[in-house]
Amino acid sequence: MSSASAHDRTTVHDIVPVDPRTDARWLRLAASQAGSVFTSPPWLSAVCGTYGFTPEARIAVDGAGAPVAGFAWAVVDDLRGRRAVSLPFSDRAEPLCDSGDLWRRLARDCLGSDVPFSVRCLDGSPVSRDPGMIRVGEAAWHGTPLSGPLDAVSDRFSRGVRRNIRLGRRRGVRVLASTERWAVHAFHRLHVGLRKRKYRMLAQPLGFLDRVWEEFAPGDGVVTFLAYVDDEIVAGAVYLVWNDVLYYKYSASDMDRLTVRPNEAIAWSAIQWAAQRDLTLLDWGLSDLDQPGLLAYKRRWGSVERRIGTWQTRPAHGTDAGTGRLLRDLTDLLTEDTVPDDITARAGALLYRYFC
Repeated sequence: MSSASAHDRTTVHDIVPVDPRTDARWLRLAASQAGSVFTSPPWLSAVCGTYGFTPEARIAVDGAGAPVAGFAWAVVDDLRGRRAVSLPFSDRAEPLCDSGDLWRRLARDCLGSDVPFSVRCLDGSPVSRDPGMIRVGEAAWHGTPLSGPLDAVSDRFSRGVRRNIRLGRRRGVRVLASTERWAVHAFHRLHVGLRKRKYRMLAQPLGFLDRVWEEFAPGDGVVTFLAYVDDEIVAGAVYLVWNDVLYYKYSASDMDRLTVRPNEAIAWSAIQWAAQRDLTLLDWGLSDLDQPGLLAYKRRWGSVERRIGTWQTRPAHGTDAGTGRLLRDLTDLLTEDTVPDDITARAGALLYRYFC
């Protein structure tokens, strides 16, 4: 039984404010089955340390002072207005409890505030049963179970995935798994180019990926996979490890080299890497429902599918619309083909914090 569900049998005496980056009781909750990488201290430290946010959290403790539930958020105050988010730049951040009454006690400071408050969480969370919250969005979540022999795991892949894995091997794709910082830097160069040319979007700052590496590397919790053809990097992906789960976080590829199927080679290498370490799940993360190609790709890996809902106390302030247009216009300008990649990367470092 996880710590976050123990409140059903334990009297909760106090709600206590804590810093989720450093508090040992929060770590205990985040390391339970209810936690995810997005509520983990290293992730919170990386995000908040990069973008200047101060996370807040409340934990419920029993009579002995042991933590039984928790919830974390951050207040963001910038040119888009003041708002509370659980949590910035995170796929999801469920409250670490399953009781509606306890959820409302933990989130009282957010729910009772005049500041707009939003939270994103998997279906089944007590947030989804709260009549005071408004559902404003929905996305998909996918996860590939890794239990059992590796052959049994791969048998659940689609025939197309298995074919593309073999094709990549025949065409000379070689995948390197590295836990070193240089691999994150190599990936980021590819990441900037892909987001610029394919999506007309800015990439996360290199400083953020550096901070992620610094926070997760001491626990062997970050690994970068790079796909090579000969000596050229043609694709890459960054994964994080938390609670025996491998989290797919970021990927990029050379669009001119997709015919060698480097992305399938990387994902298969990541699954093999995870299986060797007895990890139980590959978490593919969030996918928007208007991305049918991405949804189909994740489904082909023998994954289970759930929904992630976005909930708010009320709609965001109308003044955000003009700021949003300004950010989109600046992004369009700074991702034009004539703009050098290093300028685009520097623009991401300046502006990315405003996209949360």
